[in-house]
Amino acid sequence: MKILVTGGAGFIGSNFIHYLFKKHSDYEIINLDSLTYCGNLENLKTIEDNPNYEFIKGDICDSGLVDQVVKDVDAIVHFAAESHVDRSILNATPFVRTNVLGTTNLLDAAQKHKKRFHYISTDEVFGSLGSQGYFKENSHYDPHSPYSASKAAGDHLVRAYFHTHRLPITITNCSNNYGPYQFPEKLIPLFVTNLLEKKKVPLYGEGLNVRDWLYVEDHCQAIDLVLHQGKIGETYCVGGNEEKTNLEITHKILEILGLGTEMIERVPDRKGHDQRYAIDASKIKKELGWEPEHKFEEALLKTVKWYQNNEEWWQRIKNKEYLNYYQKQYQEKK
Repeated sequence: MKILVTGGAGFIGSNFIHYLFKKHSDYEIINLDSLTYCGNLENLKTIEDNPNYEFIKGDICDSGLVDQVVKDVDAIVHFAAESHVDRSILNATPFVRTNVLGTTNLLDAAQKHKKRFHYISTDEVFGSLGSQGYFKENSHYDPHSPYSASKAAGDHLVRAYFHTHRLPITITNCSNNYGPYQFPEKLIPLFVTNLLEKKKVPLYGEGLNVRDWLYVEDHCQAIDLVLHQGKIGETYCVGGNEEKTNLEITHKILEILGLGTEMIERVPDRKGHDQRYAIDASKIKKELGWEPEHKFEEALLKTVKWYQNNEEWWQRIKNKEYLNYYQKQYQEKK
C-alpha cells in the first residue's frame, strides 16, 4: 500500500509515519510537508534512508503539486494544518488558507483520482462542555476560535465530498495529544522544556480548564485502525479517557522534575478559552476494538524523559526567534 501523509514532519504526522513503518514495514509512504515553523525533518531522521520513504517539500495549497502526488498513491492521511489556537487569534488568515483551501485541494485531487481519504480533526470543533457530558460523533458543532472554526470547515467539506461525490472518506476527532516530537509551544512540552531551562511556566488564569489527554502512539494506532477497518463515510471520536485540569498537569510535571509551585507564573487567560473537552470513544471501541493502552501518569513520565534525553532537538527549536512567542506576548500584557 502506498500512503500520502500530509504534514508528516509535524508532531502527530511524524509519529504516525514511525508507527506505520513499525506496523506495516512493506508500505510505501510519501510525506508532503511545507516545513513551516513546526515542521521538522529531524523528527524522521531515523527513517530518512528507508527506500520506502519519500519526502516532498510542498504546500497543500499548490493544486498542481497535490494532483501530481495524489495520483500515484492508494490513500491519503491528512494531518497538515495550522494548529495553534493562540496563533489563530493573532492572525486567522493562514488557518483558513491551509485548513480550508488546502483541504479542498486534497479533496479535489482525491475525488479526481478516486483515492481513499482520511482526515485528522479535533474535539475543539464541538466547542466547550460544562462539568458534565462528553463529545460524541453526532455532537453539535460550536467552534470558538479561528483554529477550531477552520478545522470544523474541513470536517464539513470532507463529509460533503462523501455525500456529493461518494469519495471514500473517514474522519477522526481526537482529544489533546502529547508525546515525543511535540513542538514546544503546546502546554506539556512548553512547560517541560521551560523547567529544564530553569524558567517558570506560564499558566493561563486559574489553570482550571479541563482537557482529555491522549498519548500520541495510542492516537496513531486508532488512525491506523480507522484507515484500514473504519466504515466509509463515518466519523470516530478518539480520546484518552484522561481528563485533567491544566493545573493538575502542571503539578504532575513539577513533581516529576522535583520542583515546587514557585515555578508557576500566572498569566492572563486566553481569549475565548474553552472550559472543558472530553470525548466518548465508545464507538471506536465497539466497532474496531480500540482503546488507549497508555495510562496518563506512565505516558507523561515517558514524555518528560524523552525531552530530558533529547535536549539538542528542542534547544535548536527554542533558540529560534519565533519561539520567544509566548514570552513576548506575556511581557506585552504586563
